[in-house]
Amino acid sequence: MVVEADESDGTFTRLPATVVVVTNMDPEHMDHYGDFEGVRAAYRQFVENIPFYGFAALCLDHPEVQSLVAEVTDRRVITYGFNPQADVRAENIAFKGGVATFDVTFAPWLNGGREEVIEGVRLPMLGMHNVQNSLAALTIGNEMGIPSSVMKRAMEKFTGVKRRFTRTGESNGVVVIDDYGHHPVEIAAVLRAGRMAVEETGGKIISVFQPHRYSRLSSLFDQFCTCFNDAEIVLVADVYAAGEAPVAGADKKNLVDGIKRHGHRHAEILGGPETLAAQVAELAQPGDYVICLGAGNITQWAYALPGQLGAISAQKGKAKAS
Repeated sequence: MVVEADESDGTFTRLPATVVVVTNMDPEHMDHYGDFEGVRAAYRQFVENIPFYGFAALCLDHPEVQSLVAEVTDRRVITYGFNPQADVRAENIAFKGGVATFDVTFAPWLNGGREEVIEGVRLPMLGMHNVQNSLAALTIGNEMGIPSSVMKRAMEKFTGVKRRFTRTGESNGVVVIDDYGHHPVEIAAVLRAGRMAVEETGGKIISVFQPHRYSRLSSLFDQFCTCFNDAEIVLVADVYAAGEAPVAGADKKNLVDGIKRHGHRHAEILGGPETLAAQVAELAQPGDYVICLGAGNITQWAYALPGQLGAISAQKGKAKAS
Protein backbone atom coordinates (compact mmCIF):
# COMPACT_ATOMS: atom_id res chain seq x y z
CA MET A 1 0.00 0.00 0.00
CA VAL A 2 1.21 3.50 -0.86
CA VAL A 3 -0.06 6.16 1.56
CA GLU A 4 0.30 9.93 1.49
CA ALA A 5 1.18 10.81 5.07
CA ASP A 6 -0.48 13.98 6.40
CA GLU A 7 1.56 15.65 9.14
CA SER A 8 -1.06 18.28 9.99
CA ASP A 9 -2.15 16.72 13.32
CA GLY A 10 0.79 14.44 14.10
CA THR A 11 -1.08 11.21 13.40
CA PHE A 12 1.27 10.31 10.55
CA THR A 13 3.68 8.98 13.18
CA ARG A 14 1.21 6.13 13.79
CA LEU A 15 1.46 4.75 10.25
CA PRO A 16 3.07 1.28 10.32
CA ALA A 17 5.37 2.07 7.39
CA THR A 18 8.19 -0.15 6.13
CA VAL A 19 9.49 2.54 3.76
CA VAL A 20 9.12 6.28 4.23
CA VAL A 21 9.78 9.17 1.86
CA VAL A 22 10.39 12.72 3.10
CA THR A 23 10.34 15.28 0.30
CA ASN A 24 10.45 18.47 2.38
CA MET A 25 9.90 19.88 5.87
CA ASP A 26 8.45 23.36 6.17
CA PRO A 27 7.15 25.47 9.10
CA GLU A 28 3.44 24.70 8.91
CA HIS A 29 0.65 23.49 11.23
CA MET A 30 2.04 25.53 14.12
CA ASP A 31 -1.44 25.45 15.67
CA HIS A 32 -0.78 21.77 16.42
CA TYR A 33 2.99 21.63 16.97
CA GLY A 34 3.53 24.94 18.73
CA ASP A 35 6.86 25.62 17.02
CA PHE A 36 9.04 24.28 14.22
CA GLU A 37 11.06 22.14 16.61
CA GLY A 38 7.87 20.18 17.21
CA VAL A 39 7.56 19.58 13.47
CA ARG A 40 11.18 18.41 13.28
CA ALA A 41 10.65 16.01 16.19
CA ALA A 42 7.56 14.51 14.53
CA TYR A 43 9.41 13.85 11.27
CA ARG A 44 12.30 12.32 13.19
CA GLN A 45 9.87 9.98 14.95
CA PHE A 46 8.19 9.19 11.63
CA VAL A 47 11.50 7.99 10.19
CA GLU A 48 12.69 6.21 13.31
CA ASN A 49 9.43 4.24 13.53
CA ILE A 50 10.35 2.14 10.50
CA PRO A 51 11.55 -1.40 11.28
CA PHE A 52 15.20 -2.43 11.02
CA TYR A 53 14.53 -4.06 7.64
CA GLY A 54 12.92 -0.93 6.19
CA PHE A 55 14.51 2.27 4.88
CA ALA A 56 13.93 5.97 4.42
CA ALA A 57 14.26 7.83 1.11
CA LEU A 58 15.13 11.42 2.03
CA CYS A 59 15.46 14.41 -0.32
CA LEU A 60 18.95 15.85 0.10
CA ASP A 61 18.03 19.04 -1.75
CA HIS A 62 15.95 20.37 1.14
CA PRO A 63 18.05 21.86 3.98
CA GLU A 64 15.74 20.65 6.75
CA VAL A 65 15.61 17.13 5.34
CA GLN A 66 19.39 17.13 5.03
CA SER A 67 19.55 17.98 8.73
CA LEU A 68 17.20 15.07 9.40
CA VAL A 69 19.60 12.75 7.54
CA ALA A 70 22.32 13.66 10.04
CA GLU A 71 20.06 12.90 13.01
CA VAL A 72 18.90 9.45 11.92
CA THR A 73 21.74 7.10 12.84
CA ASP A 74 20.04 3.76 13.45
CA ARG A 75 17.92 3.35 10.32
CA ARG A 76 18.86 2.70 6.70
CA VAL A 77 18.74 6.00 4.83
CA ILE A 78 19.00 6.54 1.06
CA THR A 79 19.22 10.13 -0.16
CA TYR A 80 17.97 11.41 -3.50
CA GLY A 81 17.87 14.69 -5.38
CA PHE A 82 19.90 17.00 -7.61
CA ASN A 83 22.57 17.38 -4.94
CA PRO A 84 25.84 15.83 -6.23
CA GLN A 85 26.17 14.04 -2.88
CA ALA A 86 22.81 12.26 -3.19
CA ASP A 87 22.80 8.47 -3.44
CA VAL A 88 20.24 8.67 -6.26
CA ARG A 89 20.58 11.78 -8.38
CA ALA A 90 19.26 13.24 -11.63
CA GLU A 91 21.62 14.75 -14.17
CA ASN A 92 21.47 16.15 -17.72
CA ILE A 93 17.91 17.41 -17.21
CA ALA A 94 16.09 18.93 -20.19
CA PHE A 95 12.48 19.92 -20.88
CA LYS A 96 10.81 19.99 -24.28
CA GLY A 97 7.25 19.56 -25.47
CA GLY A 98 5.93 18.99 -21.96
CA VAL A 99 8.39 16.14 -21.34
CA ALA A 100 11.34 16.01 -18.95
CA THR A 101 14.36 13.97 -20.01
CA PHE A 102 17.16 13.09 -17.61
CA ASP A 103 19.69 10.49 -16.50
CA VAL A 104 19.54 8.82 -13.08
CA THR A 105 22.69 7.67 -11.28
CA PHE A 106 22.60 5.19 -8.38
CA ALA A 107 25.54 5.21 -5.96
CA PRO A 108 27.73 2.08 -5.99
CA TRP A 109 26.78 1.04 -2.44
CA LEU A 110 23.17 0.56 -3.54
CA ASN A 111 23.97 -2.03 -6.19
CA GLY A 112 26.71 -4.31 -4.94
CA GLY A 113 29.57 -1.87 -5.39
CA ARG A 114 28.88 -0.79 -8.97
CA GLU A 115 27.47 2.56 -10.05
CA GLU A 116 24.38 2.19 -12.20
CA VAL A 117 23.03 4.81 -14.60
CA ILE A 118 19.64 4.84 -16.28
CA GLU A 119 20.05 7.09 -19.31
CA GLY A 120 17.32 9.02 -21.08
CA VAL A 121 14.49 8.68 -18.56
CA ARG A 122 11.42 10.41 -19.98
CA LEU A 123 8.75 11.86 -17.69
CA PRO A 124 5.74 13.50 -19.41
CA MET A 125 5.53 16.33 -16.88
CA LEU A 126 7.00 19.80 -16.55
CA GLY A 127 8.81 21.09 -13.48
CA MET A 128 11.97 20.27 -11.59
CA HIS A 129 9.84 19.24 -8.60
CA ASN A 130 8.28 16.44 -10.67
CA VAL A 131 11.72 15.16 -11.69
CA GLN A 132 12.72 15.33 -8.04
CA ASN A 133 9.66 13.37 -6.94
CA SER A 134 10.27 10.74 -9.61
CA LEU A 135 13.66 10.09 -8.00
CA ALA A 136 11.90 9.01 -4.82
CA ALA A 137 9.88 6.45 -6.78
CA LEU A 138 12.99 5.24 -8.63
CA THR A 139 14.86 4.93 -5.34
CA ILE A 140 12.18 2.63 -3.95
CA GLY A 141 11.90 0.71 -7.21
CA ASN A 142 15.63 0.06 -7.21
CA GLU A 143 15.48 -1.22 -3.62
CA MET A 144 12.63 -3.54 -4.60
CA GLY A 145 14.75 -5.02 -7.37
CA ILE A 146 12.63 -3.70 -10.23
CA PRO A 147 14.67 -3.81 -13.48
CA SER A 148 15.83 -0.46 -14.85
CA SER A 149 14.00 -1.06 -18.12
CA VAL A 150 10.71 -1.51 -16.28
CA MET A 151 11.19 1.64 -14.19
CA LYS A 152 12.13 3.64 -17.27
CA ARG A 153 9.04 2.45 -19.13
CA ALA A 154 6.83 3.23 -16.11
CA MET A 155 8.12 6.80 -15.95
CA GLU A 156 7.46 7.34 -19.66
CA LYS A 157 3.87 6.07 -19.37
CA PHE A 158 3.05 8.00 -16.19
CA THR A 159 -0.16 9.97 -16.74
CA GLY A 160 0.08 12.21 -13.69
CA VAL A 161 -2.04 12.67 -10.57
CA LYS A 162 -5.35 14.46 -10.48
CA ARG A 163 -5.10 18.04 -9.23
CA ARG A 164 -1.37 18.18 -9.95
CA PHE A 165 -1.00 20.47 -12.99
CA THR A 166 -4.14 18.90 -14.45
CA ARG A 167 -5.26 20.40 -17.73
CA THR A 168 -9.03 20.99 -17.51
CA GLY A 169 -9.51 22.45 -20.98
CA GLU A 170 -8.67 25.16 -23.48
CA SER A 171 -10.59 28.06 -24.97
CA ASN A 172 -9.30 30.09 -27.91
CA GLY A 173 -5.71 29.16 -27.13
CA VAL A 174 -6.01 29.84 -23.39
CA VAL A 175 -5.14 26.73 -21.36
CA VAL A 176 -6.68 26.18 -17.92
CA ILE A 177 -4.78 24.20 -15.28
CA ASP A 178 -6.03 22.86 -11.93
CA ASP A 179 -3.50 22.28 -9.14
CA TYR A 180 -3.82 21.42 -5.46
CA GLY A 181 -0.87 23.64 -4.49
CA HIS A 182 -1.83 25.66 -1.41
CA HIS A 183 1.50 26.11 0.43
CA PRO A 184 3.97 28.79 -0.76
CA VAL A 185 6.64 26.20 -1.61
CA GLU A 186 4.15 24.20 -3.69
CA ILE A 187 2.80 27.31 -5.41
CA ALA A 188 6.27 28.49 -6.41
CA ALA A 189 7.10 25.03 -7.83
CA VAL A 190 3.87 24.87 -9.85
CA LEU A 191 4.38 28.34 -11.30
CA ARG A 192 7.96 27.46 -12.28
CA ALA A 193 6.53 24.53 -14.20
CA GLY A 194 4.00 26.88 -15.77
CA ARG A 195 6.86 29.15 -16.81
CA MET A 196 8.31 26.25 -18.80
CA ALA A 197 4.94 25.78 -20.53
CA VAL A 198 4.51 29.40 -21.60
CA GLU A 199 8.08 29.59 -22.86
CA GLU A 200 6.87 27.26 -25.61
CA THR A 201 3.61 29.16 -26.30
CA GLY A 202 4.93 32.70 -25.93
CA GLY A 203 2.13 33.49 -23.49
CA LYS A 204 1.87 34.57 -19.87
CA ILE A 205 0.71 32.99 -16.62
CA ILE A 206 -2.48 34.11 -14.91
CA SER A 207 -2.56 32.59 -11.42
CA VAL A 208 -5.91 32.24 -9.65
CA PHE A 209 -5.37 31.51 -5.96
CA GLN A 210 -7.89 30.45 -3.33
CA PRO A 211 -6.13 30.60 0.09
CA HIS A 212 -6.86 27.53 2.21
CA ARG A 213 -7.42 28.18 5.94
CA TYR A 214 -7.08 31.54 7.67
CA SER A 215 -4.45 30.14 10.03
CA ARG A 216 -2.17 29.05 7.17
CA LEU A 217 -2.49 32.39 5.39
CA SER A 218 -1.75 34.23 8.62
CA SER A 219 1.26 32.17 9.75
CA LEU A 220 2.87 32.10 6.28
CA PHE A 221 1.73 35.52 5.10
CA ASP A 222 5.14 36.83 4.01
CA GLN A 223 5.88 33.61 2.10
CA PHE A 224 2.54 33.87 0.30
CA CYS A 225 3.41 37.44 -0.68
CA THR A 226 6.55 36.29 -2.50
CA CYS A 227 5.64 32.92 -4.08
CA PHE A 228 3.81 34.26 -7.16
CA ASN A 229 6.80 35.80 -8.93
CA ASP A 230 6.55 33.48 -11.95
CA ALA A 231 2.99 34.59 -12.69
CA GLU A 232 2.48 37.81 -14.63
CA ILE A 233 -0.98 38.23 -13.10
CA VAL A 234 -2.37 37.04 -9.75
CA LEU A 235 -6.07 36.90 -8.89
CA VAL A 236 -6.81 36.23 -5.21
CA ALA A 237 -10.14 34.76 -4.08
CA ASP A 238 -11.78 34.65 -0.68
CA VAL A 239 -10.20 32.32 1.87
CA TYR A 240 -11.58 28.78 1.90
CA ALA A 241 -12.20 28.52 5.64
CA ALA A 242 -12.23 24.72 6.02
CA GLY A 243 -14.18 25.20 9.23
CA GLU A 244 -11.93 27.90 10.72
CA ALA A 245 -12.97 31.26 12.10
CA PRO A 246 -11.53 34.34 10.34
CA VAL A 247 -8.16 35.70 11.48
CA ALA A 248 -7.54 39.44 11.43
CA GLY A 249 -5.44 40.46 8.44
CA ALA A 250 -5.71 37.09 6.72
CA ASP A 251 -7.98 37.93 3.79
CA LYS A 252 -7.78 38.45 0.05
CA LYS A 253 -7.49 42.26 0.21
CA ASN A 254 -4.53 42.15 2.56
CA LEU A 255 -2.86 39.41 0.54
CA VAL A 256 -3.24 41.37 -2.70
CA ASP A 257 -1.80 44.44 -0.98
CA GLY A 258 1.06 42.34 0.41
CA ILE A 259 1.88 40.81 -2.97
CA LYS A 260 2.03 44.28 -4.49
CA ARG A 261 4.04 45.64 -1.59
CA HIS A 262 6.64 42.92 -2.17
CA GLY A 263 7.14 44.09 -5.74
CA HIS A 264 4.62 42.20 -7.88
CA ARG A 265 3.35 44.32 -10.77
CA HIS A 266 -0.15 42.91 -11.21
CA ALA A 267 -2.22 41.39 -8.41
CA GLU A 268 -5.94 41.96 -8.01
CA ILE A 269 -8.93 40.79 -6.01
CA LEU A 270 -11.19 38.14 -7.52
CA GLY A 271 -14.80 39.16 -7.02
CA GLY A 272 -15.87 35.53 -6.70
CA PRO A 273 -16.32 32.40 -8.82
CA GLU A 274 -19.15 34.17 -10.63
CA THR A 275 -16.75 36.88 -11.88
CA LEU A 276 -13.77 34.63 -12.62
CA ALA A 277 -14.49 34.03 -16.30
CA ALA A 278 -15.17 37.70 -17.02
CA GLN A 279 -11.98 38.82 -15.26
CA VAL A 280 -9.87 36.20 -17.01
CA ALA A 281 -11.44 37.00 -20.39
CA GLU A 282 -10.31 40.62 -20.03
CA LEU A 283 -6.74 39.56 -19.23
CA ALA A 284 -6.02 36.42 -21.25
CA GLN A 285 -4.63 36.05 -24.76
CA PRO A 286 -3.95 32.96 -26.90
CA GLY A 287 -0.93 31.11 -25.53
CA ASP A 288 -1.64 32.05 -21.91
CA TYR A 289 -1.98 29.56 -19.06
CA VAL A 290 -4.56 30.13 -16.33
CA ILE A 291 -3.36 28.16 -13.29
CA CYS A 292 -5.96 27.66 -10.55
CA LEU A 293 -4.34 26.94 -7.19
CA GLY A 294 -5.79 25.86 -3.87
CA ALA A 295 -7.03 22.96 -1.75
CA GLY A 296 -10.64 24.14 -1.54
CA ASN A 297 -13.44 24.14 -4.11
CA ILE A 298 -11.43 26.07 -6.69
CA THR A 299 -11.07 22.79 -8.60
CA GLN A 300 -14.74 23.17 -9.58
CA TRP A 301 -14.02 26.64 -10.94
CA ALA A 302 -11.10 25.30 -12.96
CA TYR A 303 -13.25 22.68 -14.67
CA ALA A 304 -16.03 25.16 -15.42
CA LEU A 305 -13.75 27.94 -16.68
CA PRO A 306 -12.92 26.69 -20.22
CA GLY A 307 -16.62 26.45 -21.09
CA GLN A 308 -17.37 29.82 -19.53
CA LEU A 309 -14.57 31.47 -21.51
CA GLY A 310 -15.92 29.84 -24.66
CA ALA A 311 -19.38 31.23 -23.95
CA ILE A 312 -18.02 34.74 -23.44
CA SER A 313 -16.08 34.50 -26.69
CA ALA A 314 -19.18 33.32 -28.53
CA GLN A 315 -21.23 36.24 -27.16
CA LYS A 316 -18.57 38.70 -28.28
CA GLY A 317 -18.59 37.13 -31.71
CA LYS A 318 -22.37 37.51 -31.98
CA ALA A 319 -22.15 41.13 -30.83
CA LYS A 320 -19.59 41.90 -33.55
CA ALA A 321 -21.65 40.13 -36.20
CA SER A 322 -24.72 42.16 -35.33
